[in-house]
Amino acid sequence: MANIKSAKKRILVNETKALRNKAVKSKIKTLIKKVESAVAASDKELALSSLKTASVEINKAASKGVYHKKTASRKISRLTLAVNKIA
Repeated sequence: MANIKSAKKRILVNETKALRNKAVKSKIKTLIKKVESAVAASDKELALSSLKTASVEINKAASKGVYHKKTASRKISRLTLAVNKIA
């Protein structure tokens, strides 16, 4: 356990940030699953609307530092490719 006050504070701040990051990642995973299920069902309209909300949230997470910029870009790219493959 840390003895220095600043080290104790860092531990608390890190816990708070870890919880926030976990919640954001969980939300994004749910949104990705919605897009993928719409693609599997070949529902173009639902897939497009789900893709729009998912990409906004992924970009927001990247700007906050939850995801790396390139990781976010890769996720959005793969989702967009899957949606565009629907006839």
